[in-house]
Amino acid sequence: MSAIAAAEPPAAALDAAAAGLAERLARVTVEVRRRGRGGAVGSGVIWHPDGLILTNAHVARGDVAVALWDGRVLAARLVARDVRRDLAALVVSATGLPAAEIGDSGGLRVGELVVAVGNPLGLVRALTAGLVHATDRRLIQADLRLAPGNSGGPLADARGRVVGLNAMIVGGLAVAVPSREARRFVQEQLPG
Repeated sequence: MSAIAAAEPPAAALDAAAAGLAERLARVTVEVRRRGRGGAVGSGVIWHPDGLILTNAHVARGDVAVALWDGRVLAARLVARDVRRDLAALVVSATGLPAAEIGDSGGLRVGELVVAVGNPLGLVRALTAGLVHATDRRLIQADLRLAPGNSGGPLADARGRVVGLNAMIVGGLAVAVPSREARRFVQEQLPG
């Protein structure tokens, strides 16, 4: 058996794992649309199976709807918004949704692999990958490509746990709101 043949099974396993990760994240990522106008304005993360979706405050403006991975489009109601943290909570009338596994952004390390899923430039649930560049309590910077439409979508670790919500590009680096801030926002704005 050649060395090349011996190396193929781990590559195939890596490909399968990456495709599985992309599929899991696509199911928990929604497309946020302006109602009546069509087209995505951003992305969001299914935070709770009973219809709670988190996104960025700059995405959740006006009358919005969300498109789920299975093609359903549901009207969304804004229930909380924090412009300072750039977070917003939407609720849709649905139960049993595939909620994201939320990771602890406090455990992220510089150099760790992260992936982002969103709806950039008309593409639906596109995935991009990069490395954590820097972290602090208020933000995560990563060297991955984001574009308009990625805002509000998940930033996840290599295990698929959501560690942040993508917000913007600054100086060529992606900036995300850490999951710890998102959890704090949910606890403060939506107690019980």
